[in-house]
Amino acid sequence: MKLVSFKVPTPMGTSVRLGALRQDSLIADLQSAYRAHLQSERHLPHGAATRLSMAMIPSDMVAFIENGDLALDAAEQALSWIDQEGLVDQDGLALTFAKSSVQVLAPIPRPPLIRDFMAFEQHLKNIYPRLGRDIPQEWYNLPVYYKGNPGSVGADGDTVAMPPYASSMDFEFEFAAVIGKPGINIPRERAMAHVYGYMIYNDFSAREIQQREMSVGLGPAKGKDFQRGHVLGPYLVTADEIPDVYALRMTATVNDEHWCTTSTAGMHWRFDQMIEHASMGEMLAVGEVFGSGTCAGGSAAEVGRSLSKGDVVSLEMERLGRLTNTIG
Repeated sequence: MKLVSFKVPTPMGTSVRLGALRQDSLIADLQSAYRAHLQSERHLPHGAATRLSMAMIPSDMVAFIENGDLALDAAEQALSWIDQEGLVDQDGLALTFAKSSVQVLAPIPRPPLIRDFMAFEQHLKNIYPRLGRDIPQEWYNLPVYYKGNPGSVGADGDTVAMPPYASSMDFEFEFAAVIGKPGINIPRERAMAHVYGYMIYNDFSAREIQQREMSVGLGPAKGKDFQRGHVLGPYLVTADEIPDVYALRMTATVNDEHWCTTSTAGMHWRFDQMIEHASMGEMLAVGEVFGSGTCAGGSAAEVGRSLSKGDVVSLEMERLGRLTNTIG
């Protein structure tokens, strides 16, 4: 299933909803469709159907993930009802929306935590010589990561403003796994059972301050954590739709200029290793985002370039869609 978070106008103001992508341009409102299913097929009164649909398919993506297979089963019933009965409920209210008519958010608008790793060896081989450094030997011994600000999340189609302390920007082409089950001290052989799904991740960077921060031995901080700097989307694809997460084609363009084509097969560190490492002595929370780190060729710094205002970055992955943003 391809899950999205989106906003719709209501008489009481805008409301965040949880939906599933139908075709490429239609979003099904899962909670409303499930309520219609309960009223029509289970003959529940409106109030009971509303309460139960809100509990089973909450509007918050993290809460929906916490509901596990029960929520996914309810979502499947909601989609089946739309397929069989139509695009409106018994009261004539819309159960689907054109993607262009609503504001699409990041699938998880505010994750509990972002952990961003460095999994692609070729990216390091490309960028470290430009920094006058060798790849640290310790990188081969453990999957290191930094923690990003969950309040700095952006979505597909957003304009990402260059922060006031930067004169140029960089993109970093990554993808992310989302934690679906909590756990501590998770062994590698059970780690993938904790993954709920995957999405593309553009980890925008203000390189100048990032380099200054990391020269001290900490960070990155302001080099990454600015408004909409962590872009996630365009939707969250449940793990069952990805037969092999390490065989996905990755393609990036900037202003329609081909930038790179690579594959997730180039990951030196895998998500099961990341989960095992991160969970040592620490409880992982549902909804946490585990970034893969930048793929080979997936940044401007690797070729001695940078991004300016007005540049359009588009990242596309097999099975995970396309994520497009403009530097503002």
